[in-house]
Amino acid sequence: MGDTPGPSEPTLAEQIAAYQREFQDLDPQVEKIVSALGRLNRRMNVAYGRQTATLGISNAEWEVLKALVLSGAPYQMGPGELAKRLGLTPAAMTHRIDRMVGEGLVTRDRDETNRVRVIVELTSEGREKWLEAMRLATVFEEELLQDLSADERGVLDELLTRLLRRVEHAQPDAGGRLTDLD
Repeated sequence: MGDTPGPSEPTLAEQIAAYQREFQDLDPQVEKIVSALGRLNRRMNVAYGRQTATLGISNAEWEVLKALVLSGAPYQMGPGELAKRLGLTPAAMTHRIDRMVGEGLVTRDRDETNRVRVIVELTSEGREKWLEAMRLATVFEEELLQDLSADERGVLDELLTRLLRRVEHAQPDAGGRLTDLD
């Protein structure tokens, strides 16, 4: 992971130097690590978004497909449960589900055993889109990590998992979003 900036973005070194100029109490090593993680996350999200766009779905739709797949067969969840899992408001989830029903990715039906409950279910087309996205992501992720040895991947896995656990412990409610993105 280099120090190469994106378009009109300062390098990490330039960013850290500017931060230090304006805020002397900064630990440059810490700031470089968190800035690099932030940039990596942003660029990976863009890359994944480009991949899902080639499949005719958005990242937002991918998130719903993923949640349904993770729920296990028969790949069903209630809209409220989906909204909670994705950190969305019920209204935003309804909007997303409406779009996906129209695209044939999911169905939305009343639960036969409890007519008040609505069930969102992954369709075969939705599952195929998920599989296609996974195939593309696998290639991208292997390319991303190609310069790391198996040992380095293991160390990176351990370090990032430790950081994630610390953040999850300190910010247990931060799994969702501050605002709906679509």
